[in-house]
Amino acid sequence: MLPPAHIQIILQIKERLALGHPLWAVTGSTSFALQGLDVPVHDIDIQTDADGAYFFARLFSEYIIEPVHFCGTDQIRSHFGRFLWDGILIEVMGDVQKPELDGTWGSPTDLLRWRRYVTLQDRQIPVLDLRYEADAYRRLGRLERAEQLERFCAGNRCDLVD
Repeated sequence: MLPPAHIQIILQIKERLALGHPLWAVTGSTSFALQGLDVPVHDIDIQTDADGAYFFARLFSEYIIEPVHFCGTDQIRSHFGRFLWDGILIEVMGDVQKPELDGTWGSPTDLLRWRRYVTLQDRQIPVLDLRYEADAYRRLGRLERAEQLERFCAGNRCDLVD
């Protein structure tokens, strides 16, 4: 269950992004909770493309605590920024890439392929498919989270969210 403040922020993000950049999805624990997992939720993670990350920064400039910039580690890279909105941390990642087995960087996440929708207060909120999330966590070495998502999907229809 999402805290009321998270719900209100997600709805405001949806409303304002609809004005100019529709390619985005909620990811991480907030997405998991929206899709029915019982997980603690602290922040809000948003995935988009590179243009979307910078658009988000312009649209929500009053909340920036770390400007969007290209950065990464040996496991993941993206156009990344942090925002603080009513005490809630929001992390935005554009064109997320992970390394392939041969060491080259893979293509950015195909949001159109992996995006699903859930209903939140009569509005359709884009989230990333839990099967995709499980694979992403496994590739990042976060095996416990990957297994939690896989177990949830085994008992639910992860490909058919609202």
